[in-house]
Amino acid sequence: MPVDDDLLALRASCERSLTGHADWRPDALLAGIPAGTRPDRYGDGGVVTELENEVAEVLGLPAAVYLPSGVMAQQAALRVHADRSGRRTVVCHPESHLVSHEEQAFERLHGMVLRPAGDRHGLLLRADLDAVAERPAALLVELPQRDLGGRLPPWADLVEQVGWARQRGAAAHLDGARLWEASAGYDRTPAEIAGLFDTVYVSFYKGLGALAGCCLAGPEDVVAEVREWRRRLGGTLFGMWPGAASALGCLRRRLPLMPAYLERAREVAAAVRDLPGVTVVPDPPQAPMLHLLLRTTPERFTATARRLATDESLWTWAQAARTGDPCTVRVELAVGDATLTLTVAEIRAAVAALAG
Repeated sequence: MPVDDDLLALRASCERSLTGHADWRPDALLAGIPAGTRPDRYGDGGVVTELENEVAEVLGLPAAVYLPSGVMAQQAALRVHADRSGRRTVVCHPESHLVSHEEQAFERLHGMVLRPAGDRHGLLLRADLDAVAERPAALLVELPQRDLGGRLPPWADLVEQVGWARQRGAAAHLDGARLWEASAGYDRTPAEIAGLFDTVYVSFYKGLGALAGCCLAGPEDVVAEVREWRRRLGGTLFGMWPGAASALGCLRRRLPLMPAYLERAREVAAAVRDLPGVTVVPDPPQAPMLHLLLRTTPERFTATARRLATDESLWTWAQAARTGDPCTVRVELAVGDATLTLTVAEIRAAVAALAG
């Protein structure tokens, strides 16, 4: 939907926020870049190389490359896997970002085929892969499943999914845009999770709240090919240091806070699940995020959100997602620094108002 400039201006006047981190304003984000940041040149050297080395270490993988977007990172990684295997099919969940939000980029740009597996309303599980007879180039797994409220498959099932790919000579690729949150949900290090996969994509602006940008990690030879694809796709910018410096600072500061974010997500769920017209998905939360189904119309929701911003200086959401029921909307609560500054009682009151 188009950006509502008036609503964004209202957000700028709010002193508190229900979701995410407090430093979303451009001046605050730029202020987080240290004065001594060393610039790169076309992605080589400086803070970009420092970030790539640190991400590879955190994920326990041999190498990583910084890219400006996750769309580009996953296209490049899966193209490499496809070219190496001589196959063109990637198996993924029906609600994968690749299917829903990328304008058929794989088919239009790379001649590849996305093969959805499983129920769009449920987690992708090992049993769902039995319906796939062809031998794919790769299996893509998203952790956590964002469009399902941040759900995670059981660890043993995840291991079996990767085993299914390996038995068929396919690569196992992790869409880890929110791997940092999944780490808290599984109570495992990012390296333990990443170690299951051949390649891993991680985002920096989502759970960590940095400027736009991401990394693709994996074996050195695969990462080297992804680096070449970054240039082919127009992603090797002259200076990539602002996003890399922001990412490095936010990674160091917020990765250790993920367990606290998860605890707050579960506190919020416990506080609002009994409210009339409120459903928590999943309940309890499995990662530091959750979806709320609110029994209200989009118009009433927006009016209440404006009132909370104007009267209580509390930013909630710019809009809610419509559902199949015209009297029910969905919002995503990503827990961050801003969420921790509010009391649980304040959060409950805001959700009650929005569902009212």
